[in-house]
Amino acid sequence: MEPQTDDGRDAARAEGSVDPPAGFVSCDETIEKLYVYLDGELTEQRRIEIARHLDLCGPCVGAFGFEAELRKLVADRCQDRVPDALLARVAAAIQAESGPSSASAT
Repeated sequence: MEPQTDDGRDAARAEGSVDPPAGFVSCDETIEKLYVYLDGELTEQRRIEIARHLDLCGPCVGAFGFEAELRKLVADRCQDRVPDALLARVAAAIQAESGPSSASAT
């Protein structure tokens, strides 16, 4: 039995597979990270790696385009405005809730 590291790379090398280059992002990981990529919640390095993958992979860039367009459509169409009367009622209810408790605390 060959010695094996915790991540199993030695066994993979013995079978003839090669480690991916540093910064390599698989299709599965790219698709998994699309939402955080679109939200801008990745580190700069990870964002660059995902962007590089998207530049080179047609199926992933297609999924990215779909998700980006869907988000834009939802943002454009879902802009309901809360009526001023409701805002006033909520503000009054919050004020009424905070009024007596703050008076009894002093």
